[in-house]
Amino acid sequence: MKLLILGGTRFLGRALVDEALLEGHEITLFNRGQSNPDLYPHIEQIRGDRNSDLAALGRRRWEAVIDTCGYVPRIVRQSAEYLADTVEQYTFISTMSVYAEPLSSGIDENAPVGTIMDETTEEITGETYGPLKALCEQAATKAMGGRALHVRAGLIVGPHDLSDRFTYWPVRVARGGEVLAPSSPDYGVQFIDVRDLAHWIITATAARLTGPYNVTGPGRPLPMGLLLDTCRVVAGSDARFTWVDDSFLVEQGVEPYTELPLWVPAELGAFNSFNIEKALAAGLIFRPFAETVRDTLEWAQWRPAAYVWRNGLSAEREANLLAEWHRTRP
Repeated sequence: MKLLILGGTRFLGRALVDEALLEGHEITLFNRGQSNPDLYPHIEQIRGDRNSDLAALGRRRWEAVIDTCGYVPRIVRQSAEYLADTVEQYTFISTMSVYAEPLSSGIDENAPVGTIMDETTEEITGETYGPLKALCEQAATKAMGGRALHVRAGLIVGPHDLSDRFTYWPVRVARGGEVLAPSSPDYGVQFIDVRDLAHWIITATAARLTGPYNVTGPGRPLPMGLLLDTCRVVAGSDARFTWVDDSFLVEQGVEPYTELPLWVPAELGAFNSFNIEKALAAGLIFRPFAETVRDTLEWAQWRPAAYVWRNGLSAEREANLLAEWHRTRP
């Protein structure tokens, strides 16, 4: 398959390139050359800003394009319109954040998506991110005459993840000692290894799948207790877990999913229970999550000692929370 990737050098993009190379596809990257420009010296790379330089692509033909970096409907529309006559398939990396709130447990692809009053806004915030992605999906589908696949990804994890929304846990557990753990050992979470996601995307693109697919894992939410125990075993640490209930975390103003990754209060629990039956039927498979933990921990150990975490509790904040928990919940 002759494949054009918009982006292709950061996290999911690089996983897509690695997977496509493994499967023997012919790849062209189109990006600005600002992130890891020397990562793939033997792959054809066309430099340009998709907002203004689409003409740099010429009128060449590819069998498919994967859009890893579309956030604004106007830009996705112009990309899809420019490529509509030269590619057979447009795969758009979307998000499960497209769904309208409040979420209900087990949401599938038929659930309504979020909307915004001003559909022309290009300011990406917590409120506009999901609806703008939904509008991007619609723009790509219209421009391609229906030949568009929308990958509604959940939390993407693994090596090279700069969000720290999963990496926090293997690293924190490896450090050992008393670890503040959210809710209870039975609290269920969903996430997908970036390499498993990339494999499915390449396969689904080659198969010319169209329409939206929820893509995360596992099929049944993974118990947080099992995840943290696995982190402890993989790291060989002496970590011990203190399970702190939702009411305390809310009282203390702990930010869900960011300050304490993977956790959301019970009223938002549907965020960890998306229905992925459609993707499973289309070949979605997962590696053992212990492998994800191990590889993420090994990658994180190469980061600079002065690295500033984007998400997760600081050691001081965690210690203060644990002290308050033991003081008020004897």
